[in-house]
Amino acid sequence: MSAEQKSILIIEDEGALRSTLSGRLRGEGYVVDTANEGIDGFEKATGQPFDLIILDIMLSNRCGWDMCRDIRQAGMATPILLLTSRSQKTDAVRGLRLGADDFVTKPLNAAELFARIESLLRRAPSRFGHGVHQVGSIKVDVRRAEVTRNGKPVYMAAREFQLLRYLIERPGTSISRKELLKAVWGYATDAMTRTIDMHISSLREKLEANPKYPELILTVAKVGYKFADSKNT
Repeated sequence: MSAEQKSILIIEDEGALRSTLSGRLRGEGYVVDTANEGIDGFEKATGQPFDLIILDIMLSNRCGWDMCRDIRQAGMATPILLLTSRSQKTDAVRGLRLGADDFVTKPLNAAELFARIESLLRRAPSRFGHGVHQVGSIKVDVRRAEVTRNGKPVYMAAREFQLLRYLIERPGTSISRKELLKAVWGYATDAMTRTIDMHISSLREKLEANPKYPELILTVAKVGYKFADSKNT
């Protein structure tokens, strides 16, 4: 994804508004994904990297401030812009207290909406400072969801990227398969550890000089895995 192509997730249950808004944003050059209800929206918001989340405060099966709270508790720092009717401003303020960054009222004023979006994207953490991990020939840019090896892009499926990010942000720390399943997949059981092993194998094929003798993603016997401490690589 280029620097200009910011990714935005729209969580909105009103079909006409969701379609119109996503169309306008794509026309402005943004990469847009959508969800029409809270459960799917939460899974996307916490399972994929986005530059901005646009969240309707009144969803059919989940309220916006609960979504803000849960997204923040999941450790996601993605900026959140609330959509609210004029009669729900008090609710919007509650959402701000729970982790949202800004809100706009319906009916939407296009100029105001795009100004708020641009402002939030400018305020987002710099992708060239915190959030960029360089280990040897491997560079992981969390904000842009990009991985390169020797300067060349490495394709990552969303779950692979989330797993790599979880490991590389905890260098030298042994992490159990159970913790990885819960943090990356949302599973509360360790009955699917084969899933972890398969994804680790795929990451090694893409990142290690010799996948059979890994130097970056290390196996911790009877525990799980860890990403090598950069001081020792």
